[in-house]
Amino acid sequence: MRVDVVTAAHLDYARYLPAAWESLRRQTSPHWTWRLQLDGPPEETAELDAVLDACGASADGRVSIGRHGTREGPAVTRNIALGGCIEQFVQNLDADDELEPHTLAALCGALTAHPTAGYAVGHARDLRPDGTLEPAPLDLPPGELARGALAVRWQARLATGRVLPPVHPAGVMWRRTLLITLGGWSALRGVEDTATLLAGSALATGVLLDLPTLRYRHHDAQHSRQHEKFSGGGVQHSLILQRVALLTSTPSWVDQWG
Repeated sequence: MRVDVVTAAHLDYARYLPAAWESLRRQTSPHWTWRLQLDGPPEETAELDAVLDACGASADGRVSIGRHGTREGPAVTRNIALGGCIEQFVQNLDADDELEPHTLAALCGALTAHPTAGYAVGHARDLRPDGTLEPAPLDLPPGELARGALAVRWQARLATGRVLPPVHPAGVMWRRTLLITLGGWSALRGVEDTATLLAGSALATGVLLDLPTLRYRHHDAQHSRQHEKFSGGGVQHSLILQRVALLTSTPSWVDQWG
């Protein structure tokens, strides 16, 4: 099966793009298109173009590079790329992360084997600055994920101060029709992928694989490490849970649009 891999890239993460590119080149399944959307004004995207030229990504026919000329943030940028996706499956890849070599084949295989599932995900390994990879144990048993199960576990985690859902939201493979049904990635600050994953899991069953599919890079420029004055996190979490409750009470995505 073919996959559209969506990446939102901005200048701060330019130095990591060659590694993301190499992780795609190492995929055991070569049937992908990298839909790379460059976020920022022309003087910034020109530097991104130079990085992509230098590593050879620009010359690969499987790479589609878009530019919108302004800095809009990850959710808007991913959604612009999503508008150009044509394949049945859409894989997110953040510009500073890497996919494991088997990721696309394994997640495509899971969705093919579970035709009513709307998304598939494995677990993430932490990629440290020295290049070491640290495994993170699964917080849920592998297999089919029931509708709403991720939100129930996430709400319990919030009560203990942990804001990440039980599976890493940056490494999800989606059925494109479900992702478009959700309106793409949510217009929230810093939790756009979490909100999208939980909304999707409220509408559709998913598949959790007991193998690593994402290398989640830790570095000082990460958005999650930036200390800003934004104080709306708690209200965003409330909004996510309200949306999940509403979607869980409706017929499943398969019954409505699948």
